[in-house]
Amino acid sequence: MTVPFVLLVVGALAAAMTPRLLSRAAWPEREPVLALWVWQCVVAAVLLCCVLAMALSAAAASAAVRWHLFGFAPRSVVEAYGLPGYGRWAGTLAILLACGGVWTAAMLTREVRAARARRRQRRAELLVRSPRLPGEEPPAGENRLVVLEGDRPDAWWLSGAQPQLVVTTAALRRLKGRQLDAVLAHEQGHARARHDVLLNCAGALASGFPQVPVFAGFRDQVHRLIELAADDTASRRFGRLTTALALVELNEDRGVFGPCPTPLAELPRRVHRLLDPAPRLAPVRRVGLTATALLVPAVPLLIAFVPGLSALA
Repeated sequence: MTVPFVLLVVGALAAAMTPRLLSRAAWPEREPVLALWVWQCVVAAVLLCCVLAMALSAAAASAAVRWHLFGFAPRSVVEAYGLPGYGRWAGTLAILLACGGVWTAAMLTREVRAARARRRQRRAELLVRSPRLPGEEPPAGENRLVVLEGDRPDAWWLSGAQPQLVVTTAALRRLKGRQLDAVLAHEQGHARARHDVLLNCAGALASGFPQVPVFAGFRDQVHRLIELAADDTASRRFGRLTTALALVELNEDRGVFGPCPTPLAELPRRVHRLLDPAPRLAPVRRVGLTATALLVPAVPLLIAFVPGLSALA
């Protein structure tokens, strides 16, 4: 079972070491979009290691699976993997990994359903607070802006088949000039990048496998990184100072800038990052990190296909 064993070892190392390496690095805060890309590539590599190990173990344990997997491959390729020598543990390993895959699908389904339920509830509450006039329908293919009467300044994006951008009257009164535009650009940045999909996937993996460091780290970091990425989207259009002031105006009444820690304690760091930005990485380094991250999922593929390619050479 050389190839499945190597795949599982590589996946375990990536799952254990990546969160430590990325948590110690300083560049993710300077390049949140790139950091999200790196996290996604590492998670994809870990999952790919498990899928390939499961496929090869199942092929060793079952002739039917072997035929479907190697049906059109030359005999020398099949012999190169030494499938009959995997032993009786091949079937057990394949079943365990398959159960893990089913569990992952179940967790993702649960996360998506929970997100849809929360979205339906928020839409129902929104419809109560802002009922439509008789005959009023949301414009097809366009984003509908909803203004709510409220004493607390707030703005949020409600995703779904008919996305809506919601802003309270208190926010309209408090935000001055282009600050409102910056807040709306921040929320639109979330929508364009489909950050809700990332949150659902990260939450499903972390809730399904809470003991796997890379999944827990992905869930914890994706919340912070998507906010930084949306801040950068707004600041590129309306300036860092304007975006920082908009964040302060929206959140100063919630006590997040006081001496006591709060659940939104990340906001002061975001404001400081906007007011005193670190320089972006050099283009060469950004390209290098992007290419390196893209190569991470290629490692499991290389490990899995090397024996077959060697037999064909």
